[in-house]
Amino acid sequence: MFQYNIDDELVLKPLAPEHVRPMFLQVERSRARLRRWLPWVDDVTEQSHLASFISKSVKQAADNGAFTAGLWVREEFAGVIGFHGVDWHNRSVGIGYWLGEGYEGRGYMTAACRVFVDYALLEMELNRVEIRCATGNRSSRAIPERLGFVLEGVIREAEKLPDGYVHHAVYGLLRSEWKLLG
Repeated sequence: MFQYNIDDELVLKPLAPEHVRPMFLQVERSRARLRRWLPWVDDVTEQSHLASFISKSVKQAADNGAFTAGLWVREEFAGVIGFHGVDWHNRSVGIGYWLGEGYEGRGYMTAACRVFVDYALLEMELNRVEIRCATGNRSSRAIPERLGFVLEGVIREAEKLPDGYVHHAVYGLLRSEWKLLG
């Protein structure tokens, strides 16, 4: 994936080493909010931790097409979206994402997610996209709901976060459904 301009404000850029510092600063600014829903936040205490993540993301993209992108709003780093676990045999993939403090509720992640779903189902020719998020994270759940995903179920105590276990809502979307939503 190359840089993708969604509109005049929002740009997706594949994660690269030069994004370590702006990404780290966004995690620092948003730490209290992010740690409620993401298990890795407390482990990111210095820039080198994100450098390692970005390096792995670049390698993963080269190995199997599972790329990760930074969301940039008016040249400011706002968050991350990426593919998780491309399963070429079953033609499926998961999407994960996070937004920094102050960027939520403006449609940025929904727009980015729409681009990723289009790419997965139409360009990569996968059959299924899945999004999992904590049942209590209404902002995150609203994204697949707006995009026409189907709530397929709930996995109880699916993830351990700093404040305890959370259940995951599992949303799925099939290629045939996406074409109908077109």
